[in-house]
Amino acid sequence: MNTKDASEYLASDDRYENMPYHRCGKSGVLLPRISLGLWQNFGAYNDYQNSRALLHTAFDLGICHLDLANNYGPPYGSAESTFGKILAQDFSVYRDELFISSKAGYDMWPGPYGDGGSRKYLVSSCDQSLKRTGLDYFDVFYHHRMDPKTPIEESMQALDYIVRSGRAMYAGISNYAPEQTKIAIDILNNLGTPLLIHQPRYNMFDRAMENGLTDILLQNEVGSIVFSPLAQGLLTDKYLDGIPNDSRAAREEIIHFNESQITNNKLQKLKSLNQIAISRGQSLAQMAIAWTLHNPAVTSCLVGASKTQQIHDSVKALENIEFSDEQINLIEEVLSN
Repeated sequence: MNTKDASEYLASDDRYENMPYHRCGKSGVLLPRISLGLWQNFGAYNDYQNSRALLHTAFDLGICHLDLANNYGPPYGSAESTFGKILAQDFSVYRDELFISSKAGYDMWPGPYGDGGSRKYLVSSCDQSLKRTGLDYFDVFYHHRMDPKTPIEESMQALDYIVRSGRAMYAGISNYAPEQTKIAIDILNNLGTPLLIHQPRYNMFDRAMENGLTDILLQNEVGSIVFSPLAQGLLTDKYLDGIPNDSRAAREEIIHFNESQITNNKLQKLKSLNQIAISRGQSLAQMAIAWTLHNPAVTSCLVGASKTQQIHDSVKALENIEFSDEQINLIEEVLSN
């Protein structure tokens, strides 16, 4: 059902028929293999009806996990506000079918209590996020990044309190290094609020997750949901012929992704990877998503979208997530050159 211009949204009756779900660590939580991130395209300056259509499309395809953070926008907080409006308009009757997360850890408001990992910042930020979204609770609330100026014990105690106070069902962490992750796991276990999930960056060009974190998650039966599977659009067919003028890499205002990061060597790798994807009957982007799910520690892959077709294309990646040994070896050879 195309609901982009509809005044009333009714979810597809077959929304759960084709989406596979994977257990998150040793918990009772099942997450869709593809989840939707609301980092971009849900801010105050984005088209509201498009944002609404993106959520309709995702849920109709069985994507019931939606990921937010306090400073998503722009401006900060506006992605949560937009989501709250759409939730009230279209999804209030489906609340118990949704698994909704938010996070705090990066810059949010002025002064010493608007950033980091203190109990004051995390609890206050969670309360603000609940107000913006109109939710009674989050399904999981994350500490968005390790704060070197705050003891991990304090940040984990704050997550434990957030769960015990009913503000969230589960605790999560994001962007924690392997050794920090193990400490967080042990603290939360001792507090009686086990760590449900870790959210690291992971893609073919950023494999830091494999340097210890994968093993810790598997050994401790903690789930993970990986973000940036397409390396901010690099692992798509957009850059196969160079850097388009309208691409993110060509925009000077994009701080974390620019032309200097797209070397000739990387462009050659993209072309080789694309040939492997074609042999699998996939686009490069679909293979890149499938590749992240090949890691046994990965529960779900978090994708973003600016168009509804991009969500359909991402979900199509699930039609072929198995890799032969030969394909894995070919990919490894390309990435190691």
